[in-house]
Amino acid sequence: QKMAPALPATINIREPRWDQSTFQGRAKHFFMVTDPRNLLLSGATLEEARRVVEDYRAGTVPPGLTEDQLWRAKYIYDSAFHPDTGQKMLLVGRMSAQVPMNMTITGCMLTFYRTTPAVLFWQWVNQSFNAIVNYTNRSGDAPITPSQLGTAYVSATTGAVVTALGLKSLTKHLPAIIGRYVPFAAVAAANCINIPLMRQRELKLGIPVTDENGNRLGESTAAAQKAIFQVVVSRIGMAAPAMAIPPVIMNMLEKRAFLKRYPYLNAPLQVGLVGFCLVFATPLCCALFPQKSSMAVSSLEPEVQDQIRKKDPRLETVYFNKGL
Repeated sequence: QKMAPALPATINIREPRWDQSTFQGRAKHFFMVTDPRNLLLSGATLEEARRVVEDYRAGTVPPGLTEDQLWRAKYIYDSAFHPDTGQKMLLVGRMSAQVPMNMTITGCMLTFYRTTPAVLFWQWVNQSFNAIVNYTNRSGDAPITPSQLGTAYVSATTGAVVTALGLKSLTKHLPAIIGRYVPFAAVAAANCINIPLMRQRELKLGIPVTDENGNRLGESTAAAQKAIFQVVVSRIGMAAPAMAIPPVIMNMLEKRAFLKRYPYLNAPLQVGLVGFCLVFATPLCCALFPQKSSMAVSSLEPEVQDQIRKKDPRLETVYFNKGL
């Protein structure tokens, strides 16, 4: 029996499997990264994937390893380990936790929006979850202090709650369907506060910028600003279908006899609708911008431009991990 040829050590697994210059390629990549089934993988499976990836990057190809097995290991590794630090990420902060966590929280926000205590509680839960996600998926390898973490968390939670309560009072005398969109407005406003605050260290000190081959050239605050803006847009886009479509459907259902007869189905139906939207919205909105984002050297701060030109005068474009 013929032995399968050994896998070459030249496959670039530092990059995704699909072409990241196209939306379709990025979407395929993020459908893998955000797959909720990755949460069920055991610690031993994660460590085995880490071993395969690190060995392969070091030039060691395990006997019998196929290309599909290598890519599978790479995606398991990417789902659980931070791309810059290499550390295992918090379980609920991983992108594979986005759909199950968000469908539960968003479904409850959309169901229990009528009373002030419910608004307060679910906005607090949502911002607590967002704080964990933003911290876990930050760009760069610089640590964030507990006081910075605390300030960001309190500010974002306060912003979300104030927005939700303010809009709730404004929509009291408007049609019921308008009131259903208050949670979305609060979430959008909170994302604009939460993400920059959770990543404030990047805005102050910059994030690593590299050349095309991944060689570190310095830290840039201009790159950090672009990265955070892209993440804010993606997160608001991610929340939009899940918070905009179910209210219309639920408003129609509540006018019919079915939900009046079985009111206890309100929350499960809402959570299910949100989950269905998020399964598609999460990877597709993550794919709006390349994970390995780029910008012209001329757009960086003058001191970073000087630093880069000393190393490579001909370099025109730098790359950075935008975070998620």
